[in-house]
Amino acid sequence: MRTFIILALLSILAMAAFCYESHESIESHEFPSPFLNRRNANTFIRTPPENRWNSYIQERIRERTKTPQELQREVCEDYNPCERYAMRHGYTAAYKRFFEPRRVK
Repeated sequence: MRTFIILALLSILAMAAFCYESHESIESHEFPSPFLNRRNANTFIRTPPENRWNSYIQERIRERTKTPQELQREVCEDYNPCERYAMRHGYTAAYKRFFEPRRVK
């Protein structure tokens, strides 16, 4: 009975020592989510005032234009055999197989 009481006290002390949350462990809980919004991801980077308007215009231009890979992927997604082939071999290979012109000798 005496050893049981000693083991219980030791386990309570060990639990109190190892389960204590310090201030450092609470710092990681500042944000409810570890992921940031795409618009807020670069808020800590400040552009110079003279370039602010120019960078805003460039961002809008980039949003309107799509990369060639993205255009190929959209074309391939509309055609069911190409999309199924892309799931196995990738969109670049699928686009080349179904939509690139064949060279005839």
